[in-house]
Amino acid sequence: MDSQEPEQTPFAAVSAQTSRVTRQYQAYLDKSTPFTTYRWVGTGALLFLFMLRIILAQGWYIVCYSLGIYLLNLFLAFISPKFDPSVEETDMEDGSAGGLPTKQDEEFRPFIRRLPEFKFWYSATRALTIGFTCTWFEIFDVPVFWPVLVVYFLILFSLTMRRQIQHMIKYRYVPFTFGKTRYNRNSN
Repeated sequence: MDSQEPEQTPFAAVSAQTSRVTRQYQAYLDKSTPFTTYRWVGTGALLFLFMLRIILAQGWYIVCYSLGIYLLNLFLAFISPKFDPSVEETDMEDGSAGGLPTKQDEEFRPFIRRLPEFKFWYSATRALTIGFTCTWFEIFDVPVFWPVLVVYFLILFSLTMRRQIQHMIKYRYVPFTFGKTRYNRNSN
């Protein structure tokens, strides 16, 4: 009456190991969540290593440019509200309620980001890791005239940030918490 266990297939073994590694990785991510400063310092160090690699190797400018565009896109999503007031302004004409208050007598609504800080950090760190890895393979070293990429990136950055700042001024929202009034719980 011995019950024999069915033999484990190779696919099931690999799947079990992948699942275990994924759970461990997620546990480390969950433990790192409250340590915002340390996470960003680590990402800054990774960015420094990436830039050092680009400068010393004198190549992989397309990888650097692509990473810069992606990080700019992430940053714009990070400082943008989840519910765009310009879209909701047109919806209000249809009779629905708006998101951010635009008049003094409207109810306060907190700023909710389109891309939360943790997802911003995780995506930026993952992109930097992939970019750094790409700089070790010759196939990604496409010969380009790098000053053109730098000028194009600076123009793109200034135009998109100008548009975003004008949007912030028009709809009166500030995506950052520094400089805002903070109230203590213990004050009477």
